[in-house]
Amino acid sequence: MTIIKRGLTALAAGALSAALAMPAVAEPVKFDFWFGLSGDLARVVDTLCKNFNASQTDYEVVCTSQGNYDATLQNTIAAFRAGKQPAVVQVYDVGTATMMLSGAYKPADKLMEENGYKIDYADYFPGIARYYATSKGEMLSFPFNSSTALMYWNKDAFAKIGKTEAPKTWEDVGADLQAMKDAGYECPMAINISANESWQLMEQFSALHNQPIATKNNGYDGLDARLEVNKTKFVQYVTDLKKWYDAGLIKIKSKDLGQDMVQAFASGTCQVIMTSVGDHGTVGKTQKEGMNWDVAELPVYAGTERKNSLVGGASLWVLSGKSDAEYKGAAAFLNFIHDPKTALFWSTNTGYIPVTKSGFDYMKSTGFYDKAPFKGRETAIASLTASEPTEITRGIRLGNFTQIRAEFGTQMQAIFANKVSVQEGLDTLVKNGDAILDRFQQTYPGKTLP
Repeated sequence: MTIIKRGLTALAAGALSAALAMPAVAEPVKFDFWFGLSGDLARVVDTLCKNFNASQTDYEVVCTSQGNYDATLQNTIAAFRAGKQPAVVQVYDVGTATMMLSGAYKPADKLMEENGYKIDYADYFPGIARYYATSKGEMLSFPFNSSTALMYWNKDAFAKIGKTEAPKTWEDVGADLQAMKDAGYECPMAINISANESWQLMEQFSALHNQPIATKNNGYDGLDARLEVNKTKFVQYVTDLKKWYDAGLIKIKSKDLGQDMVQAFASGTCQVIMTSVGDHGTVGKTQKEGMNWDVAELPVYAGTERKNSLVGGASLWVLSGKSDAEYKGAAAFLNFIHDPKTALFWSTNTGYIPVTKSGFDYMKSTGFYDKAPFKGRETAIASLTASEPTEITRGIRLGNFTQIRAEFGTQMQAIFANKVSVQEGLDTLVKNGDAILDRFQQTYPGKTLP
């Protein structure tokens, strides 16, 4: 053996000895997170997951979009039956009752306590927390992407009719729309009457006016709750919307018709819309050059004592049947999301609002709301906290609510197409919606909501 070979052999032996002497590096514990967002929002979730993985070395969350909310819930049910469920799953607001009755979850508050995290649940905005909590206030899931509905108004168009503020009552809305029509605007206001718009037209309106969607405090007090929107102030609201539509003050805008409401407003085609605060960023990015606009809380009828609006979006559920190590990872992930700095990242990149007071305060301290493009989004917090939630405005706890929303869309289209009267359409909505609730109740005989 040459001197060189003997030297290389010695170096290799030394390196091997050093490697054996070093402690083995533990692989991070992996756990799955399934979510229902897509497109740009899915990319933001991916970045959020990468940020969590980079923040520590013990856990690695594997984040997978399921395409949309419905697919996420259905895929999760199928995976659970096959014993391949993710540790964490995003479930939209209207799936809350289904999750609560499934028994397929580990309560979030117990998960955090068992893993040493002290969460101040009073830090969550009440209008958000109570939507996802039990009737006793127990947090079964963690609020995640949250929003509420706002009125978007074109300040230039209102200036043309001598107004400098958004209308606060529906009576003023009617007068302002007529004035804009008289001033030459072809589309003073745009609405959409499809299934998903139930959230803005029926659910938000009813909450702001403290009007029930269903008996039993919107279903919180029993699976035998039944709809009653055909005999509340909602009847007057739909009657007014139809009257303004017939008078040409309101236009129907949707993707199916070639232009949705947000596009119609941002382009200056329509002067007022009602949509999620989550669309605030889209309007800012796509607006007609030079257009002056702002957002305001949704109007109420004169004489109404305004209540808090409802939260929309989804929460994070931790599913049962996972290992202790995966639960530790899931708890660390939820704690990371709860951090106010994560709230700033999330709101900056998505348009969703912070779900905690500490997150909101932190964002204000950074000057987030002081200037464009984020100025105005704090109006959503004002709307959600307009009052302490009542037994009606804390949320909606009705089974198969997605199907009820579909029925809402069907009947609203029948009303606006003059196939039925307002009262006939709402009566049919209640009749068919109650049949949906009947079937849900029969699916869970003898069970009660927590």
